[in-house]
Amino acid sequence: MAPWDMTVLRNVDAVTIPVPDLDTGLRCYVHGLGHRLLWRNDAVGQAGLALPDSETEVVLTTTLPYEPTWLVDDVLVAVQEFRSVGGELVSGPEEVPVGRVAVVVDPFGNRLVLLDLSEGRYVTDDDGTVTGVRR
Repeated sequence: MAPWDMTVLRNVDAVTIPVPDLDTGLRCYVHGLGHRLLWRNDAVGQAGLALPDSETEVVLTTTLPYEPTWLVDDVLVAVQEFRSVGGELVSGPEEVPVGRVAVVVDPFGNRLVLLDLSEGRYVTDDDGTVTGVRR
């Protein structure tokens, strides 16, 4: 297996964009800028929007800062890998509806959100409202 097959960061899952409330954010990004709503979870104050040329989502959020979320195979392993190169754990790991998340800082001061989808992906109704998680 090639060394790059074992990389910790697998893909950019999402980029979070803070908004004052979801309805205002959706008016801007869906109705104004044309992005398609993929899912909306009012319980966590987030809505996922499609990027037409990518699997990466724009996630409008009422609680998180502007930052990328990196997909990893296993958050616990990824945190240990970052620690092994001089990084530090900022928060987590904690359970989220779709898996686990943690925030680390690399040795250069860059903040990275790490997410594994160990519980699956959101399932939505026709309006994009989250109704559950599918493995």
